[in-house]
Amino acid sequence: MALCIHPSVGVARLGNSPEQFYLAPEHIGQLPFEADSYGNPLGTVQTFKDGVGRVRRQGQPFRIFAEDGAELTLNSANVQSIQWTVHLANKKAAWYQYSELKGNLLYGPQNSYPNRQVPFRNPNQTSPQDRQKLIVDPGPRTISGARQSIGFDQGNAPQGYPVSYPPSTVTYGTAVTTLGDLLTDDAGRLVVLGGYGHAGGDEPLTSYGGSNTWHDDISDGPVYCTVTFNDGSSEQLQAWVVVGSPDFAPQIVNISTLSDTMFDVGVRFYNLVPQLCLNGEFNPAYRANYQRDIQPIIDRLSRYQWVANVQAMSAFNSRQFDYADNSDANKTNRENYFSYFRGLSKEGDPSPDQPQQVLFKDNFPMLPLNSGSNSVSNDLIMKFLALDATQQFLLSQWAAGCFDADCHAEPYPVHALDQGSVGNCVGLPMCPGIEVTWSMQNPNIYAAPYRISDQRGPNGYNSTGLTPSRDECEGGGCEPGDLTKRMACPWQADFFQCTVQTVNFTVPEVNKNDGTPLPPTYYAYWWPPQSPWDVLTGDVTAAGQAASHLPAGQQMNYARGVNTFVQMVEHWSALAFIRDQNSQDAAYPYFVETERNHEIFSYKEVGVGTISGNPDDNETTIPVFYIEQNTHVVKGKSARATQMVKALEQRAFKPIAVAKAGLGLPRAGTRARR
Repeated sequence: MALCIHPSVGVARLGNSPEQFYLAPEHIGQLPFEADSYGNPLGTVQTFKDGVGRVRRQGQPFRIFAEDGAELTLNSANVQSIQWTVHLANKKAAWYQYSELKGNLLYGPQNSYPNRQVPFRNPNQTSPQDRQKLIVDPGPRTISGARQSIGFDQGNAPQGYPVSYPPSTVTYGTAVTTLGDLLTDDAGRLVVLGGYGHAGGDEPLTSYGGSNTWHDDISDGPVYCTVTFNDGSSEQLQAWVVVGSPDFAPQIVNISTLSDTMFDVGVRFYNLVPQLCLNGEFNPAYRANYQRDIQPIIDRLSRYQWVANVQAMSAFNSRQFDYADNSDANKTNRENYFSYFRGLSKEGDPSPDQPQQVLFKDNFPMLPLNSGSNSVSNDLIMKFLALDATQQFLLSQWAAGCFDADCHAEPYPVHALDQGSVGNCVGLPMCPGIEVTWSMQNPNIYAAPYRISDQRGPNGYNSTGLTPSRDECEGGGCEPGDLTKRMACPWQADFFQCTVQTVNFTVPEVNKNDGTPLPPTYYAYWWPPQSPWDVLTGDVTAAGQAASHLPAGQQMNYARGVNTFVQMVEHWSALAFIRDQNSQDAAYPYFVETERNHEIFSYKEVGVGTISGNPDDNETTIPVFYIEQNTHVVKGKSARATQMVKALEQRAFKPIAVAKAGLGLPRAGTRARR
């Protein structure tokens, strides 16, 4: 019997609530599910935080399916047992510093980390043995039966495996002592829970990419399953899981999702849809489908408005013509629409005249209105985002009229759960990304479409432990920790440093001059569905507005009050979740902030005269939000605030040092946060 685990790549998410969790959504843009303590689903998620404002973890269920679509569980008549083994690891501290697109082998072997002389994180640890110890590697964990659980802490370490954990006490931040837990539900399905959003180290923070001695509890690794049947036969299966940061706007989807990235790799390198693309060549006669291929792009353009100021991009959902009309009479409209999407630059082409260096068409900003995967440094520049190659081709077929409008079109040969898990992650841009990075564009890391190549295979990992510096993009399969090791350390940097980018649009071969963007620049975003920037306030009660200091419906900066990288490390859980309030009618969404921890923040209106020196200017004030460091003041706000401080004071409200030289300018080249 041919069996598969779905999703093939699951996505769990961090949370600092010690016990409460919910389950990952099954579809792109869907809300997650409530669950009982065993991981049995209970319906749509009600709250993303617990009663004292801590973020609940997102658990990822894994299920087993036969070729005919039937699910196998412990309740299946022919199943004797189901055994799961998961190996999570975090390799960040042992990897190279993040350096935009340096190290990306899609640009050729000459762009490898050693050839580009990219430094290691923790460079003082030079021997392979010492660098291996930098990996957070609890080893594999095995679980079977119903309603079982096991953690990735030191007390459960497998005998004979060379586990490695960071120090259990740290000078700054919070020590990483576990990477999460495994559960099984009533039918023996697996649920993977990640860590608690901890990050800590013994030296002051020095950079966005990775500070020496620091670790966090982001992770990834293989998921193995052995199904044993009543006749004594068995089948071994494999999938993968990524533990990412919270998705603060789960119903808003990136224009290019991680599912789009993986689909693009499958189409162009693995003949996933041979009638669409065979051996890397797109078929010019292929008929796209409007509902399946085109409408999702248009809908995603429209939803960015709830997490970013993108009026120009929102205009492309204003339905000036019938987008589903494939007639020749409508061709001019479609071609004009498509002409506003910039083309893809060619990887490794040094010429400055590349499509992704171009901002305007006839003084109108082209689409998508995001930063490219390198609008930061002056090496391997990619200023503005473009759709991936498969999205571009399908949209071009639509523009040419080579498409059908049929809501019952045959789906692509990808399991819905495989698309649904990674479809809620960032696919582009990747600098580095949020959950994973540009290594996911490399076909060398895949065994098949949507399936990660595993270095060890179904027999798991031997007693030698993990390799600290091997690049899986050269081939040979992935180890635990390989999909997330290129991300920022600590992970909170992505939410503070990578939000907006001011991008030069006049000089293709230059992004920055002396650390600041070369003027003139344009205001672009990285990945607002994961890291929002401009949002609507949502408190509609008098008490809520008194706590927030704002009326409902006002557009504000999402992270207001979190004013330093250090504060994001401490207080990331204070951020709001953006949620549709008009869920009864999907045609008219209304997304606002919910569950922001107002108690943590203080507020003051500052007169402009305090800056200008002109007392008359004080008739205009500027709202200033900031984190109240005096915990007694916070506790005095309410009974809930008292509980919140008590719950957080073990890790928050503790000074974290920054290097004497400081952290330098943010990647955007400016500290201005409005």
